[in-house]
Amino acid sequence: MNIIKSIFGRDGKFYDLLEASAGEARSSAALLAKLLPLHGTGDFAKTNADLAQHRREHNKISQDTTELLCKNFVTPMEREDIEALSSALYRITKNVEKIGARLQVIPHQIPFEHFSRQIKMIEEGTAAVEGMVLCLRKRSHVEVMTGNYELLQSIEREADKLIVELLGGLYQSDCDVRIVVILKDLYELFEKVIDRCRDAGNVVFEVVLKYS
Repeated sequence: MNIIKSIFGRDGKFYDLLEASAGEARSSAALLAKLLPLHGTGDFAKTNADLAQHRREHNKISQDTTELLCKNFVTPMEREDIEALSSALYRITKNVEKIGARLQVIPHQIPFEHFSRQIKMIEEGTAAVEGMVLCLRKRSHVEVMTGNYELLQSIEREADKLIVELLGGLYQSDCDVRIVVILKDLYELFEKVIDRCRDAGNVVFEVVLKYS
């Protein structure tokens, strides 16, 4: 009996790691929102360093998840699903850090208002993803997840429309060509983060469908 409890008691550790991973993704989005208005100020470097630290911590969680999978035969979900979700969540934080790294080397101060709608989508998307991941431990039914899942799909559709609008306005402007290149690069990086949120949500939803 003790052996059985020991084996199945480890299920909780997988959920702990996935929930921590989703929390890091959401925290990185919050830090990014804090970072943007600081671009061009003395406080930018410290906040950007905090963003990089979140990525390192998230990477450690991903490594711990992989190590736990290697050490355990019994898992609460299929191993491939745990790996896919862990990877999808980490890619959110990794792409957020790329935005901070890109801002660090930009020689011009970029008004953060350019990205206000995209950052709002990222914050909403990471919150929805975290909510979905938290439902996994509870073995929630599909209906419980549907609200956040549909929200993620809606955000991704709106993000697709928005980037077309942003790029269209950029190409028709009389901005310096360097600014055009910088803004295009950043718009696309923000779009990629939103796509990664959708990807993570898709993995969770598919897992729930599988076990419903």
